Amino acid sequence: MDNIRFVLIVTFATLVILMQQAWQLDYGPKPEVAPIVDPIAANTKEDLPSASGESAQTEPAEQNTAAVPLATVSSANIITVKTDVLALQIDLQGGTIQNLDLLDYPVEKSNTVVDKLRAMVGLSVAEKNTAPVRLFDSSQEKLFVAQSGLIADSGFATAPTHHTVFKNEQDSYDLKPGQDSLTVPLTWTDNGLTVTKLFTFKRGSYDITLEQKVKNNSDKPWSGRQYSQLLRAPDTTSSSGGMLTGGMRAYAGGVIYTEKEKYQKISYDDMADENLDVATKGGWTAMIQHYFASAWIPPTDQENHFYTKALNDGRYVIGTYSPPVTVNANSDAQFVAKLFAGPKIQPMMEKIAPGLELTVDYSFLTFIGKPIYWLLNQIHNAAGNWGIAIIGVTLCIKLLFFPLSQSSYRSMAKMRKIQPRLKELQERFADDRQRFNTEMMALYKKEKVNPLGGCLPILVQIPVFMCLYWVLSETVEFRQAPFMLWIQDLSIQDPFYVLPVIMGITMKIQQSLNPAPIDPIQAKVMRMFPIVFTIFFLFFPAGLVLYWVVNNTLSIIQQSYITKQIAKTV
Repeated sequence: MDNIRFVLIVTFATLVILMQQAWQLDYGPKPEVAPIVDPIAANTKEDLPSASGESAQTEPAEQNTAAVPLATVSSANIITVKTDVLALQIDLQGGTIQNLDLLDYPVEKSNTVVDKLRAMVGLSVAEKNTAPVRLFDSSQEKLFVAQSGLIADSGFATAPTHHTVFKNEQDSYDLKPGQDSLTVPLTWTDNGLTVTKLFTFKRGSYDITLEQKVKNNSDKPWSGRQYSQLLRAPDTTSSSGGMLTGGMRAYAGGVIYTEKEKYQKISYDDMADENLDVATKGGWTAMIQHYFASAWIPPTDQENHFYTKALNDGRYVIGTYSPPVTVNANSDAQFVAKLFAGPKIQPMMEKIAPGLELTVDYSFLTFIGKPIYWLLNQIHNAAGNWGIAIIGVTLCIKLLFFPLSQSSYRSMAKMRKIQPRLKELQERFADDRQRFNTEMMALYKKEKVNPLGGCLPILVQIPVFMCLYWVLSETVEFRQAPFMLWIQDLSIQDPFYVLPVIMGITMKIQQSLNPAPIDPIQAKVMRMFPIVFTIFFLFFPAGLVLYWVVNNTLSIIQQSYITKQIAKTV
């Protein structure tokens, strides 16, 4: 029975090691890589959508056949836009959104408290990259842009795609104090067809409304579709996980949400294997990464087609196009879509589109992770501190499993009480393993001891620990969130390793309250676990170590009390 407990602890230790390795892959030093080749689209129709089964879609792509550099742009054709939360560029060639910065999310937090403490103890203070996180990027290494346009059906006049050059009267737009929204208009006219492309930004919001107004001043009808897509080259500056750790890392790639299948991941490999072609009412298409997401959200009252393409130069496209709309002569029509580009804050995303909050991926433990996140959020709303929220959740989890822990600790206390007698049996029947097991089970029955009772706390902690790992690693609210004193970022390791050392001490104290394994080899291995765990926890996020310290402390208090109560019955 001791073997079962030993196996569980070894399994738990293995999970800790895998998680630590996965965390290092995301936050550890990255290797130098060569930049990708400048992506020049020799055939511009390659990155345009085509409606399934309609040859008409191959014709409009010939409208703009000049080779266009998609990642290198001229500053003369750029409009800069700044709101209270976003700073971005709109390229007049197609109205493509690029170089979008999230102003409230610096790459690295300037931590004056930690810097002062490091200086006091004679440690060096590294310079911080306090520039905002860049979500859309026109650079070769991290190419990521949001494109949109119109495609005319066969036999009709031309339409502006994301390769078409628009006109605009201003080169910069700023959301002024007291101004709730900001609209950037782009215009294009050809053969009596005028298209006005409007981007509307709202204060405090990461969603951008796109309107494409079509005015047909010609003498014949026009018919076409709107498309909106995300074009991305995978970030080659991140290391890929190995066989053991790859499945535990935060997912980066395409996702879609449909009325029928709901949330689905469409990886770059999936896009390379086969082009996606799905029709659905409502839904959305997105590219997601650690902490942040970008999604095109078409109107929910129409049937939309979702598509993907793997382009020849290492770029990938995921997007949506609308049903065809006919605009009669001397009349007009309007296409609408919404672009989300920002942090994966679940309450905010729930209001933007159904299922968008699922981009916060808690892996296969979502059914546990979401309630934990909800509870963390509720406590944070009351306390205003994510560290206190973690402590509060730990208390709630301990209270939830209090009866189970109570029974388990009583069982371990009884096991500790009969430990000398078990040792005596082991020595008496050292040469007869079968007789020893028979006598041991008889002793358990006589003393009413459940030998498996001590395994229950470990079994309970494994899924909770894994869920907290995913919640802390995926929830953007924990990114750069301060707790107190030297812990100024709960999402990274303790800069002075104080919490991991405390965790190791509490683990050692808790271990001393448990009955030691009878097998001397197992006992020796078990004594090493506090040291091994401390080493690995040095590199875990401070928030996760904080949970473990509080959990261990509460367990020590509860277990010490029960052990004393059982000892009185001797």
